[in-house]
Amino acid sequence: MGETEKLEKAPKKSWFAGLKAEFKKIIWPNKQSLTRQTVAVIAASVALGLLIALMDYVIGFGVEFLVGFKF
Repeated sequence: MGETEKLEKAPKKSWFAGLKAEFKKIIWPNKQSLTRQTVAVIAASVALGLLIALMDYVIGFGVEFLVGFKF
C-alpha cells in the first residue's frame, strides 16, 4: 500500500488567526436588507402555512365525504 505521511496539527494560535481572517471576509447585511429579508421570510411562511391549512381542510372534507358516502 501507499505510504502515509504524518501531518502535524496546526498550533491553535494560527487556527484562531485563520478564523479571524475568515470572519473578516464575511459581508454582513445592513439593517435595511436584513429587515426586508426577515419580512419576506415571515410573509412566505404565513402564506405557506395558510396554503397548507386550506389543503388540509379540503382534503379532510373530501375524505369525510368519501367515507361517509352511502350507496
